[in-house]
Amino acid sequence: MSASTAKARVLYLYGGWPGHKPYEIAEKWALPLFHGLGFAVEEANDVFCLDADLSGYDLIALNWNNALVTEGLTAAQESALLTAVESGTGIAAWHGAAAAFRTSLKYHWLLGGSFLDHPAGEGVKYPYSVSIVDRDHPVTAGVEDFRVASEQYYMSVDPNNHVHAETTFTGDQLPWLDGRTIPQAWTRTWGKGRIFYSAIGHDLDDLQNPHVTRLCAQGFAWAARRS
Repeated sequence: MSASTAKARVLYLYGGWPGHKPYEIAEKWALPLFHGLGFAVEEANDVFCLDADLSGYDLIALNWNNALVTEGLTAAQESALLTAVESGTGIAAWHGAAAAFRTSLKYHWLLGGSFLDHPAGEGVKYPYSVSIVDRDHPVTAGVEDFRVASEQYYMSVDPNNHVHAETTFTGDQLPWLDGRTIPQAWTRTWGKGRIFYSAIGHDLDDLQNPHVTRLCAQGFAWAARRS
């Protein structure tokens, strides 16, 4: 197979806390999406896969979920991940990836954000709107504003991210959040590598929303290393 037709090589790390249903989401959403993009996927359910040389992957997809705020990557794992991305490996991540590896500061710097809270409550299917703010980017092509009923993430976000979608809080739970806007999907770069993150995805039906699936598919394709 020539270099121009070779499939992008993907490491898909998923598992951890079962509340985000990582195995169901892998089977019914993520793997079909990756295969539809023509990616060659290597699955991993153990964070020790990050101890290896990761630079040979074109994309690392992260749906690892932590249960405790004291969990993190080792220094070697964090270094391997950042070094690979700096050399051109992409990152595709969603939802719980922003709440994973909470003690690994450079991981969150790489990702571009860190989960703080879901004011409506954990696991609550709270209805909210997502607005597309950049309609001229390949990641958002054909994606319209949409509504989901899920965990509305409030996050600490790097101001240097390229924001593609955002949500505005109503103040139903915390009045002082009324009108406050938080990014929900963004892209960024780290060295030669590209990163895509979407906050949506607590439940399978959130991800299966056609607009969310399209946003993520295009985000994953954008983030993968260029031939």
